[in-house]
Amino acid sequence: MKSGCTLQIYSEIGPLKSVLLHRPGSELETLTPKYLDTMLFEDIPFLDSMREEHNAFAAALQNNGCEVLYVEDLLLDTVKNTEIRKSLIEKTVRTAGIPDLDLCESLQNYLLEMDDMLLTRHLIAGTKKDEIALNQHTGRRDLSYYIRDEYPFYINPLPNLYFTRDPGSIIGERCSINTMQTDARKRESMILSAIMQNHPIFKTEDSSPLILEGYAEGSSIEGGDILVLDKYTVAIGCSARTEAWAIEELAKRILIPVSDSDCESSGFKNILVIQIPFTRAYMHLDTVFTMVDHDKFTIYPGVESVLRTFTISMGKGRKLQVKPENGLKAALQRALKLVSVDLIQTGGGDRITAAREQWNDSANTLAISPGVVVTYRRNVVSNDTLEKHGITVLPIRGSELVRGRGGPRCMSMPLVREAIS
Repeated sequence: MKSGCTLQIYSEIGPLKSVLLHRPGSELETLTPKYLDTMLFEDIPFLDSMREEHNAFAAALQNNGCEVLYVEDLLLDTVKNTEIRKSLIEKTVRTAGIPDLDLCESLQNYLLEMDDMLLTRHLIAGTKKDEIALNQHTGRRDLSYYIRDEYPFYINPLPNLYFTRDPGSIIGERCSINTMQTDARKRESMILSAIMQNHPIFKTEDSSPLILEGYAEGSSIEGGDILVLDKYTVAIGCSARTEAWAIEELAKRILIPVSDSDCESSGFKNILVIQIPFTRAYMHLDTVFTMVDHDKFTIYPGVESVLRTFTISMGKGRKLQVKPENGLKAALQRALKLVSVDLIQTGGGDRITAAREQWNDSANTLAISPGVVVTYRRNVVSNDTLEKHGITVLPIRGSELVRGRGGPRCMSMPLVREAIS
């Protein structure tokens, strides 16, 4: 991806040309059983195997003509600028929840003295209490070192960062910097924003950043709930992680007015809001529903009966119009102008098999071109079902990657897809 290259995502299935990943690193080595829930993990992964699996995932993308960029590389480039690194350090410490101003100053100074590579590591892997002298004046430990639930960090690690889908979403030719729902992930958006605003690769010819930021104003919205279906339609899940208010605010930013005389103008005209159960089991829309071809979608059968679908469009006076839909399939057919839609049930539609493979993110596919998807190899029945419906499956190992509760789509932030007819 060359400097100043325009971001471009107008579908979920166009040939994938550039993607942002994060290779799991030392931030995963800080997980302990006590803090698994806080850090949104079900288990402690084996990092060496996890990195091998992630490398294989990246290789599968590269072997199919996709450029792979890494968060840590772009962040390292970004913090080489003195003013940017200072600003990022100040924001990181300010949002760490430390009320002691002297301690905050000590922590900022500690980070400012680091070389760029070490600072990049700390911004991702966090800073432990043991690493700095907490009271530079007296040489003793402050009370907060011993108390505060014996929590070992002043700056949290970011073990979920390898799920690059969530903190940002390319919608058309702009990047939505999302507002994360949990404290464990909020700094991910801060890091992505610094990269998108300052790294030369994301600058336009007039040096203006291509980002949407701050629209949620406290309401959360995450990339796993945002699916760009075509050049006119975006689907957004209303979930445990994405709130209705944030969806409406994003709609105001990206939708253009719809009129009968202007039906072919460029721009997004509809948002399909798909309400899913507000539970961790159905964390994001893409954990139960993804697009695999022009008219084909994979879906977890256990969720179909409880989905509610709405269409948001922009009316006169730039007022949002909300219309309840008569089911997901009908809404997809109308929005995408399709004669029919094939909803492919994971697990072959079998209740027990679907539930087992749902635990391993069987619905969380990443399309790299129309009808070609990356999935976890372990979801044998779901993969076989996709192939029976004419989908080419590129399976990858995911025994360790899946412990963070996410699949190939979760682990990728597409930057550029070729247009499709």
